[in-house]
Amino acid sequence: MKDEYAETIIQTIHYMKEHLNEPLTARKLADLAGYSPFHFSRLFKRVTGISVRQYLSALRVESGKTELLHSPSLLVKIGMSVGLSSPGTFNTRFKRLVGLSPLKFRSTADSLHRYVNQYEHKPLAWTAEEAHDLPRIRCRIEAPDAFRGIIYIGLFPRPAPDQKPVAGTAVNLKNRACILTGIPSGTYYVLAAGIPWSLNPRDYLLLNKSLRGKLDDPVHIEQGTDLAVTITLREPLPYDPPIVVNLPLLLFEKDWNDKAR
Repeated sequence: MKDEYAETIIQTIHYMKEHLNEPLTARKLADLAGYSPFHFSRLFKRVTGISVRQYLSALRVESGKTELLHSPSLLVKIGMSVGLSSPGTFNTRFKRLVGLSPLKFRSTADSLHRYVNQYEHKPLAWTAEEAHDLPRIRCRIEAPDAFRGIIYIGLFPRPAPDQKPVAGTAVNLKNRACILTGIPSGTYYVLAAGIPWSLNPRDYLLLNKSLRGKLDDPVHIEQGTDLAVTITLREPLPYDPPIVVNLPLLLFEKDWNDKAR
């Protein structure tokens, strides 16, 4: 459903992207949009799902990822170029949202790319072995017929993939179903991303063009929860929050953990 205020929020996000190296506050952005800070903050969260502050933080880290992959030698300067006060601040925020340090992110890009691409023509190693364990969420993914790639599904504390999910998995080839188990009690958002196969490592780490999917409402997990959900993948929208978390790393960690059992 298209929000009547979506265009205003899209213009605000465009401004944020163009001025990441400047001090940006909700008040300043509200003034530019022509609303009071309170009303603007409500509208922004209604359209994007997260707060202005969270969105801006994700944009800055995502911009840092882009610069790291293009100019890794400029690591010391990247924090300042995306509006963060120091390299230390950038490193801390980057590791918290992406899942590893900026240096590790850059140094593992090629190896993670090769790791993911091994599954272009073979099934992922894990199956629904714990299908009867509760709580669980049984997911069915609907993707465009022409899509060829890997699909990640995860449970996140908020409707933005900007940190490690509490539970997650991936499917490939013709498989469009999965089961999430081992879920702690709480309230989560079911989010999915479809990434086409690529020979370029950047296409697996900079995901602004990947397909998106989510449940509109959060899920409430208790000890005996057993849910069946369907998620439809779509093209990204201009106000979708950046996918900051390193999805190839999550795939590697899940595979490694399953093999270590």
